[in-house]
Amino acid sequence: MASALEDPILLRHFKGHRDAVTCVAFSPTTRILATSSLDRFLMIWNLRPNSKAFRFVGHMEPVTSVQFSPDGSLVASASQDRTVRLWIPCIHGESTPLKGHTASVRSVNFSQDSQFLVTASNDKSVKVWSIYSQRQLFSLSQHTHWVRCAKYSPDGRLIVSCSEDKTIKVWDIRNKTCIDNIIDHDGFANYVDFSPDGTCIVSAGSDYTVKLWDIRTNKLLQRHNVHRGAVNCTSFHPSGNYLISASNDGTLKIMDLLEGRLLYTLHGHEGPVFTVAFSKGGETFASGGADIQVLLWKTNFDLFEYKKVLQKHMRRIHSDEPPHLLDIYPRSPHRHDAKPPSVEINPNYDVTDMQTLDPPVINISSSSIISQGNEEKTGRKL
Repeated sequence: MASALEDPILLRHFKGHRDAVTCVAFSPTTRILATSSLDRFLMIWNLRPNSKAFRFVGHMEPVTSVQFSPDGSLVASASQDRTVRLWIPCIHGESTPLKGHTASVRSVNFSQDSQFLVTASNDKSVKVWSIYSQRQLFSLSQHTHWVRCAKYSPDGRLIVSCSEDKTIKVWDIRNKTCIDNIIDHDGFANYVDFSPDGTCIVSAGSDYTVKLWDIRTNKLLQRHNVHRGAVNCTSFHPSGNYLISASNDGTLKIMDLLEGRLLYTLHGHEGPVFTVAFSKGGETFASGGADIQVLLWKTNFDLFEYKKVLQKHMRRIHSDEPPHLLDIYPRSPHRHDAKPPSVEINPNYDVTDMQTLDPPVINISSSSIISQGNEEKTGRKL
């Protein structure tokens, strides 16, 4: 019930980019946040108080996507300069370009074992790369328009991709074949991702909707018409029970997937919100957008619910399969006005730490030549 929840709060903002923020990504330890921007830079923010921020210089055009490898040893970035870069997230700032796409690269995503990278591009292809050899392994080329996003499934056996050709495709990596083709006539998906248990995919639509599909039955499970603008990004809470979305309407929306309803509307950005991501444990989430700000939020609402859900799941431990959305999706129609109202949160007047000065920014060039004497000092982790 909503009364058991605590509302999310805005912890602080980070300013250092010079243009719109396109992607936010937490490190596995949640102590570091990586962000990308139209300003051509990647930034690494240490979330500890009074820490420096680091601006990584290397891409020649706007940076569209960024992600930490699950083992934390690398950061990958995608850019309109047609390259992907692999960075060592340390003060040395080394990076290696991966070249193979012939147009802007829209997204990067590591496999769960940190061994592979999948990229999506305006050249209509999805490419898979080996991290070890830093080479392209194969390309998936059945989309007929720009591919906006591609993601690995949690078990690494599947890839989901979405394109402006209005399809969402699920690929079997072993056979390199498309095994599911979801055609969405209402608009195209800007973003897709797998649920934490791997049974569902979420799509963020240009038609203002957020949709959940079951990949085994190809059926639409939930459709949320909660935004007044294109939806650019979503992020699952690690429990799989909540979903947050970012939209051109300037808001973040948090949906309760168990009850199939809108839980919170968050105001904080001035202008379109392009990206949002939960931390690995779900305690915090970050967002970024056209206002050049990166906002860090404390989740709060999961504290009571997550424990309760875990207890419920433990009681079901002898079921044949782990619980998934089909188990809990309401089979009978729910009257919209019967659902508890969502909560609007405008954090501008109630922020824990808006007095903190923006961190000093240190520029780190990928092509920096570092003297032998400084090697040990500059090669340390951030």
